[in-house]
Amino acid sequence: EGLTQRFHRVIALDFVGFGFSDKPRPHRYSIFEQASIVEGLVRHLGLRRQRINLLSHDYGDTVAQELLHRYEHNKTGSILINSLCLSNGGIFPETHYPRFIQKILKDGGLLSPIITRLMNFFFFSRGLRAVFGPYTQPSQAEYWDMWTAVRTNDGNLVVDSILQYINQRKKHRDRWVGALMSTSVPLHLIYGPLDPVNPHPEFLQLYKKVLPMSTVSVLDDHISHYPQLEDPTGFLNAYLNFINSF
Repeated sequence: EGLTQRFHRVIALDFVGFGFSDKPRPHRYSIFEQASIVEGLVRHLGLRRQRINLLSHDYGDTVAQELLHRYEHNKTGSILINSLCLSNGGIFPETHYPRFIQKILKDGGLLSPIITRLMNFFFFSRGLRAVFGPYTQPSQAEYWDMWTAVRTNDGNLVVDSILQYINQRKKHRDRWVGALMSTSVPLHLIYGPLDPVNPHPEFLQLYKKVLPMSTVSVLDDHISHYPQLEDPTGFLNAYLNFINSF
């Protein structure tokens, strides 16, 4: 709601494999495909000539990095990026620590399809609980909403395929980190410092070293991996301060 009051138009999408979008299987889910879907959506909505502010989180950070690479290299069909704000994503593979279950699923081979079929609400909510701060835990109803979105179109059965993005980040690190390093687009990071996946201070120190031209907003000490859910007001204020700075 805060974004719609500030901007003429706000667009939020479910990537393929996520939320209420299609979740084909077997399918090779890739960051490159997701970036192309975003470009296709922008074309479909008639916004190809509009300058767009990208606001991303986690998996979306990597999609945004690919979109930024295409924009900086004047690729055909690339969207016009006015600014980019990242939040709590594995931007640097060397400071990214996937959860144990993520490691098993992405590299489990024949074991992965069995685990995805055994996944239930209890294990799902328990795994998520670990990446929220102690004072910002979702309610039981919110966990059920998240689980419902995962289960829509049998999404639990494609989790292992989607998690290949972790390996893709390592393989294409130079391309995606390089896009951030070389861009002239205004760049910002909103960071929840209690994040066990991108831990403080290791992640933040590397970010500031590699991307000194980026501005950074660090939220309260108890905010973890999902700052937009754990501290929506702080997140919104940090983002609007960034937008109003250029």
